[in-house]
Amino acid sequence: MSFADLGLSDELLRAVNEAGYDDPTPIQRQAIPPVLMGRDIIGIAQTGTGKTAGFVLPMIDILAQGRARARMPRSLILEPTRELAAQVAENFEKYGRHHKLSMALLIGGVQMGDQVKALEKGVDVLIATPGRLMDLFGRGKIMLNGCSLLVIDEADRMLDMGFIPDIEEICTKLPKTRQTLLFSATMPPPIKKLADRFLTDPKSIEVARPAQTNLLIDQRILRVESRGKKQALTDLLLSGQVRNAIVFCNRKTTVRELAQSLKRSGLNVGQIQGDMDQSDRIRELDRFKADEINILVASDVAARGLDIKGVSHVFNYDVPWHPDDYVHRIGRTGRAGKTGTAISLVTKEDAESIDNIQKLTGTKIAEMEGGKKAPEREEAPEAREEKPRERRPRRSDKPDAKPAAEPRAEKPEARAEKPGPRAEKPERRERAPRPRQERAPDLEPADDGWNGPVPSFLGKGFGG
Repeated sequence: MSFADLGLSDELLRAVNEAGYDDPTPIQRQAIPPVLMGRDIIGIAQTGTGKTAGFVLPMIDILAQGRARARMPRSLILEPTRELAAQVAENFEKYGRHHKLSMALLIGGVQMGDQVKALEKGVDVLIATPGRLMDLFGRGKIMLNGCSLLVIDEADRMLDMGFIPDIEEICTKLPKTRQTLLFSATMPPPIKKLADRFLTDPKSIEVARPAQTNLLIDQRILRVESRGKKQALTDLLLSGQVRNAIVFCNRKTTVRELAQSLKRSGLNVGQIQGDMDQSDRIRELDRFKADEINILVASDVAARGLDIKGVSHVFNYDVPWHPDDYVHRIGRTGRAGKTGTAISLVTKEDAESIDNIQKLTGTKIAEMEGGKKAPEREEAPEAREEKPRERRPRRSDKPDAKPAAEPRAEKPEARAEKPGPRAEKPERRERAPRPRQERAPDLEPADDGWNGPVPSFLGKGFGG
């Protein structure tokens, strides 16, 4: 089946051909015809399957007829991150080059002025993140009652980021009679509930198992100690086998700290994380795409939808908290029919997360040779051997101290029978008893009879 068999216009087919695509992907073959017929769609497909074109292409033909009005977009595409929104905008520019459609991109991290001006002119396609859209709506800069087509993309990611309440509120402000397309890599209960509430008789499409990983990606686990993670990653990046790589971390603070550490090791490193301005994030991405930097340390804002060609390696510096995120992270390599390598640095604390990932993907991830023998683990046995040696003198002191208390009961008789050596015995008590004197208060209750009978006993001995 070719794109010409899907019912697309000649102008759109020409744009697709100019972009270098000949055959539609499974999600495109199944989604495009029903979308052109006006059906609501639930599409279950992971990133990298071509689902963006699966809704962008039919939308362009649907919107070819009609006219945009000021502040009233005709269609709305909701994306969870700025990067995904920007990438969808690039797709519209690429495939809509032979159509006269207007578009606006509403994302945070940039000035509102140009976005408001675009809305005032009227747009056919509005691509937005929920936060910035709600902000402009609250300011009265946009009206949604003219929107006849809604796309909710990466719905499970929206759920993870806490956007579902915003999505529900946005849906209530749209016309009830509209076409809604929902795409998600997984279908957890909250997303199913959202679909049941806001979609009408949707056609369900599932092109692959949600957690299926790319067979072209060589997946590995490197077992390390927590203290050795940074050095282990640095060694891998300096090994000469990594052409370029994306390194994923769970926290924004970890992204910043790790990027600085790798730079100090002489690596050419950039970073992307949620606290950065959008202009800075775009600049870092462009530098990575242009090979000005070859290592990109990122949070999960870069895990989905970013189509960066030729990434040779993906490293999970932190094992992701959610198993689905693992699939999306490693999907940044092994794209467009090329092979790739994904290596996860795994500590003892990550055991449960790795088990969940392997259960979800149905794949046993191989361990790298030598992974169990991290530098810290080699030193640990020696440390354990040295510690007992240090404690042995202390343990040997304790048994010596206890028997020493027994002769003390015999010493009165010894002193009575042999008064001569008394001068030597105090010398022994002056050296040895010092540790015992510290425990004297503990011994006194057990030796109460010493202070009473001894004087009288000694008196008899000396008197005789």
